[in-house]
Parts: sequence; C-alpha cells; structure tokens
Amino acid sequence: MVEHILSEVRARGDQALLDFEWRLDGVKFKKLEVTRKEMSRARSKVAPELVAALELAAERIRAFHVKCKRQSWVDFAEGGLGQWVRPLERVGVYVPGGKASYPSTLLMTAIPARVAGVKEVIVTSPPGRDGEIAPAILLAAEIAGVDRVFKAGGAQAVAAMAFGTKTIPKVDKICGPGNIFVQLAKKTVYGTVGIDGFYGPTETIVVADGTANPVYCAADLLAQAEHDAMASAILVTTSEKLAGAVSREVDKQAAELGRYP
Repeated sequence: MVEHILSEVRARGDQALLDFEWRLDGVKFKKLEVTRKEMSRARSKVAPELVAALELAAERIRAFHVKCKRQSWVDFAEGGLGQWVRPLERVGVYVPGGKASYPSTLLMTAIPARVAGVKEVIVTSPPGRDGEIAPAILLAAEIAGVDRVFKAGGAQAVAAMAFGTKTIPKVDKICGPGNIFVQLAKKTVYGTVGIDGFYGPTETIVVADGTANPVYCAADLLAQAEHDAMASAILVTTSEKLAGAVSREVDKQAAELGRYP
C-alpha cells in the first residue's frame, strides 16, 4: 500500500495528495498550503498557558542548539582534521496530527534546522476532519520561523516532500516521527532524500523498584502511550505494591488528562 501511495504521488502530484486525504482520512479540501493569515490567527485559538509553554520551549531548544553549533571546528595546523557543520538548502518536517497534535515535535525539528542555517524549512501535517491543521501546530510553526506549512499527512506527505509536487517542494531531508505508514514511507524514500531516522510507533519500558514514585511512572507511561494506537508502554518492577499503585495512577491520570486539539 505504501509503495502504491508513493508512486501515485510521484506521478500525479497534488491531485494524488488530495485524493488520498479524502480516501484515507475522510477529509476533503482544495488548497494544500496554509496561508500566513491562517497561521497568525492560530495564536488567538490556543490557551495562554500553552502559548507561554511553547515560547519557553522554543527559547530553550534554540539556546541548546546554538551551543551545539559552536562545536564545529577545523584545525588546519593538524592536517585539516575536524568537524564542519554545513546547513542543507531545504528541510521538510513531518508533524503528526491525527488523534492528537504535537507542537513540540515541530519545535524540536524546525528550530535546530533554523539554527544550523537551513535556508527553507517546510512542514506537512495532517488536517482534522474540518480540513484544518491544529492551531497549536500552526502556532509552533510561527514561533519556530517555518517558511511554509502544508495540509498533508501519512505516506502521501512523505512522498510529496521526497519527490516534490507542483505545490510542495522537494526537500533535502525529512525529519519527524509518525505512524507505521509514515515510517515505512521514510524507509522507502531513503536515498532519494535524507531522513533523520525511524521514530514510532513508540515502544518504551519504565524500570523501577519499590522506591519509585508511582505518579511519575504513570506519567512517563502515558506520555509515550498516547503517541499511537500501536504504541507499547510497559512497567517492569520487582515491587507488587508499586505495580498496583502505578496501575491505579494510570487510570486516574488518563481520566483527568485531555489532548490539545
């Protein structure tokens, strides 16, 4: 199926993207690119505490990667040995957005690209049933200084960034996590385009003894379990008491927590 999607997008471009969004996700719209006006309106639709959290996160992510960039060095006095960081021309960021939105994914991929000096950063993210991308993702795109955002998800979005369409430009590297179809698509196009790695569905294990805090254990498990229906979050412990406490805490937190639309 993934190979079929990739070949269709490569052959039919934008029309194939729109067709697959309708056939696979039940979302029908005519325009792939998000306008600057739509991006600027997103801030008013996001809770103030989330706005503040995203801005703080962006500041910290940027500061960290600025320091990483300083590690570039070339010492011609010792045979020209060293490490030289050079930016790519264009990077594509895939941001999951099906059952939940992940603005942090956008910040942690787009900001390092900007710090490195990448000339153009584009984002693809699947729209909701209303045909719109989650406001939190659009706000993150604005904060990170992304150039363009497109409504496209799944393997079809990966294909568009790998091969290019009339609307979505071909990129040098694709970054970002996604479901099993996104990962298979990234694996298939690797070589045609660079990729950052294969991320998701999540498999995580929390190893804890009887001294662990069940609240923290449950929070760690839930933070990973929400990534995908196929995600696997497992607690390994020698304490029956802790296992019971974490189980109860997982139920409690899951009932209280919501997902940002």
